[in-house]
Amino acid sequence: MAKIIVEVMLKPEILDPQGQAVASALPRLGFTSFKTAKSVRQGKRFEIEVDGEPTPAQMAEVEKAAETLLSNPVIETYLVKVEK
Repeated sequence: MAKIIVEVMLKPEILDPQGQAVASALPRLGFTSFKTAKSVRQGKRFEIEVDGEPTPAQMAEVEKAAETLLSNPVIETYLVKVEK
């Protein structure tokens, strides 16, 4: 069994208010090593389990789903990879 992972992130030029909220909350909650963090970005992760190794057809279908359903290509980028 393998997992096809789709990671979706906002494009760098898009503001990330949730990431900014997390970045400001970390030091307030005692996570002091993050005081100098340049930024925090929040994203999404989708895991799709398949039997055996993913076929090229499955990978192509996941790529299409990532582009049309799992992400908004206007403001987000995505990465598809396989985890064993």
